[in-house]
Amino acid sequence: MISYYARYFFSFRKLAAFKQVLWRNLPMLLTWARIAMIPVLVGIDFLPNAEMSPHDKNVWQGALFVIAAVTDYFDGFLARRYQLVTRLGAFLDPVADKLMVCAALILLVNQHRIGVLITLIIIGREIGITALREWMSQIGKRDAVSVHWLGKAKANAQMAAIALLLWHDPLFEVNVVLIGHMLAVTAAVLTVWSAGHYLWLAAPHLREK
Repeated sequence: MISYYARYFFSFRKLAAFKQVLWRNLPMLLTWARIAMIPVLVGIDFLPNAEMSPHDKNVWQGALFVIAAVTDYFDGFLARRYQLVTRLGAFLDPVADKLMVCAALILLVNQHRIGVLITLIIIGREIGITALREWMSQIGKRDAVSVHWLGKAKANAQMAAIALLLWHDPLFEVNVVLIGHMLAVTAAVLTVWSAGHYLWLAAPHLREK
């Protein structure tokens, strides 16, 4: 009887320790899960229609992108709220976000659901501003190009546009394609605007010898 309770006690302690480790690493797990979704999102597009109908592909790709967007919010929120921020997490979080967005945009171009120009504007901005922030970090001026409301508005419009265009089919008799295209154009405009804003903030440092 004593040995039974001892085993129960130690198993309970192991479970509690496992839960604690899981909680401390939850933001990182969500980030890795988002990265793991990328090949699934892309792979669905290559399945024969006999195995998965075009409608089902739309549903799964749209749902996967929405789940990825939700995890993008929660992993950052949990890390900041409960002081679970790590250097690896701080590096991987924006990388996972940009990889997912770029993969989804390339899929949409391949599906003829979004213009190449809009895609180039969004991806080009991501590369350019990421490089700018990296350079500003090297000279100790990263705070000068910290996240602005324009960047957040661009990201929200971009995420919503991609999700709707991946879904593609009418939702509750709503033309999601039309709304998606409108949001994509809005995201492109905000992309150029926010890029110009960050470059204007960085300009004094770029002109320094």
